[in-house]
Amino acid sequence: MSENNALKRLQNAFNELYLGEAESLLNAFINQLEQLKSKLDPKDASSDWYKDVTVYSLYVDLFNKDFSGLTEKMDYLKDLGVSCLWLLPILDSPMKDAGFDIKDYKRIRKDLFRLPDTASPEEEKVLFKRFLDEAHNKGLRVIFDIALNHSSMDHPWFQESRKSEDNPYRDYYIWNKDTEKYKEARLLFKGMCPSNWEKDGDSYFFHRFFEFQPDLNYKNPKVLLSMSENLLFWLEQGVDGFRADAIPYIWKEDGTSCENLPKTHTVVKFFRAVLDYVKPGTLMLAEACQKPFDVVEYIKTGDECHAAYHFPVMPQMFKAIAKESAEPVLNVLSPKVTPYIPDEAQWFTFLRCHDELSLELVYVNEEDRAYIHENYCHQPEWDFRLGEGISARLSELFKFDIEKISLAYSLMLSLPGTPVIYYGDEFGKANDDAYYHEMIKMTGKNDTRFFVRGKIDWKEVETQLADENSFNAQVFKRLKNLINTRKKFAAFGRGSIEWINNSNESILAFKRKYQNEELLILHNLGKEEVSIDITTAATEDLLGQKISSKNNKLIIPKGSYYWINCAV
Repeated sequence: MSENNALKRLQNAFNELYLGEAESLLNAFINQLEQLKSKLDPKDASSDWYKDVTVYSLYVDLFNKDFSGLTEKMDYLKDLGVSCLWLLPILDSPMKDAGFDIKDYKRIRKDLFRLPDTASPEEEKVLFKRFLDEAHNKGLRVIFDIALNHSSMDHPWFQESRKSEDNPYRDYYIWNKDTEKYKEARLLFKGMCPSNWEKDGDSYFFHRFFEFQPDLNYKNPKVLLSMSENLLFWLEQGVDGFRADAIPYIWKEDGTSCENLPKTHTVVKFFRAVLDYVKPGTLMLAEACQKPFDVVEYIKTGDECHAAYHFPVMPQMFKAIAKESAEPVLNVLSPKVTPYIPDEAQWFTFLRCHDELSLELVYVNEEDRAYIHENYCHQPEWDFRLGEGISARLSELFKFDIEKISLAYSLMLSLPGTPVIYYGDEFGKANDDAYYHEMIKMTGKNDTRFFVRGKIDWKEVETQLADENSFNAQVFKRLKNLINTRKKFAAFGRGSIEWINNSNESILAFKRKYQNEELLILHNLGKEEVSIDITTAATEDLLGQKISSKNNKLIIPKGSYYWINCAV
């Protein structure tokens, strides 16, 4: 999209939201954009680089103490095969919700640089730029989280907002004399928050997440422009994109669910136009925990987000392995559940992340929720949100079964989308009970998602990885092979998928095609060896595995997979 087109989209979105009001604010903002654009180097403006990467998601401090520690591990990450770092919340925060409660959108937490409280913003910028340059020099893109729907109670805007009704920051947030507005908005944290309203003085403020995360009021144009300036600040530092946290809830209208409203999309269009105008190719990744038909609305038009997480495919991969059936994956990726997306759009897929294995009824039915919960919630304390999730690491969910872990990774890495690896899962990190109890003590919240976070003891991990027979080394070796093989073929990130029918329910077979590439992918989800009517001249697959045939039938051992190159 051209510069002029982006500028026009920006103006149209603003006028749609505010009906021609605050024109002087918009003009001043556009002047800012032009000044920043003149400073940035446009040479790296590849618009769809996100299709060819494997993403590694991490908390900087939990991964390896600080940015220096992360920099030290870049060669390790390159060896694993990942090519994009997703930094979980790094911005200044009281850390009551793992950093998603942002106190200052233009500051990074000082502990991530080992800086004293007296350190200046300039010192932070120098150190962060040094980190970004090192990552880019090693071929690693960098994106990070930014919560666009809400801030921390500790944010200066909110501290001013709560002082009085006539404070100039009062309408940066949503205040009311009672709790009668937005009654149709569902509770996102059932069992943890009894209401979306929190009393403060003589009034109540609205929040969709924890009570210490007040929602921003985008009906105030100053909020939209200020949040855009926050994105631009980090764009100027050199980040490659943003994970837009909790975007379905941005705009509120009384009498609605306050989710996925038309003006929410208009706000997202404004953010995208800002990024496109200043630095094309800056990724906007939608974190929209919704049904695919709703999520697609954020990525299908080419003027909102570039990509979005495919939340429903994650639990269905777990169901497929537990049920030993291809049906859950075939169903969730069928057009009746996952609609078509244009070539420029992309799904992001994952097995585990910093949150629970989510079983919200917004995208699984009750039968699926009960089945997956029964098969994977091995400990009662893993339960999250009254049965709508399971808080456990990948290795825990599969009871440290190397074959099942490898099978799950093969599924994710070969199906359509850009895959995300969650830190520590590459070597089978277990739940962190100590961290869980530490965080409950610190936050006062029994949030079982703390189980899936926790610190890495690199001395211990390096000892484990040095023993090629250890569980950790075997998981790492297999995943490394899968990721680095995937990197060689654009078909995985860009290609079409062609399902191959067969009579055995436990076999998931498909082809990935792109230009002159054609890959045959086979998974045996069952506990028995299976022979299928597929022939190949190959005696070894792309992963270095021997291929066996008998009577013109290909033999797939139990719980295994093949990636076969058909173009040779």
